Amino acid sequence: MNKLYLAASNIFGNITPPSPIAGIEAGEGMGRLLNVLLKVLVVGAGIYGLINLVMAGYAFMSAGDDAKKVAGAWAKVWQSMLGLAVAAGSFTLAAIFGKLIFGNWDFILKPTVPTL
Repeated sequence: MNKLYLAASNIFGNITPPSPIAGIEAGEGMGRLLNVLLKVLVVGAGIYGLINLVMAGYAFMSAGDDAKKVAGAWAKVWQSMLGLAVAAGSFTLAAIFGKLIFGNWDFILKPTVPTL
């Protein structure tokens, strides 16, 4: 019975991971995924803010003497700049909170998921 179990336990042979993920430790993959998603979201917010800022500048230039259009364009410029500041400042705040709460600057910026 033991011989049968040993023969059946290795039915597929040895499986080795592909070379791009061979160096990743167990539990590290989810942390890397979250880190990449965070970076993609911040870059997307930056691109959206830059496009919005350019469109607001164009609206400001084409407003002419209409006070409502000028006020709307300035509001859009202000909102775009505030959004860019929040996107850029989020990394700084994450580092500060990581140091204060967990004692490590990049604890929140480079998360790892513990395994059992």
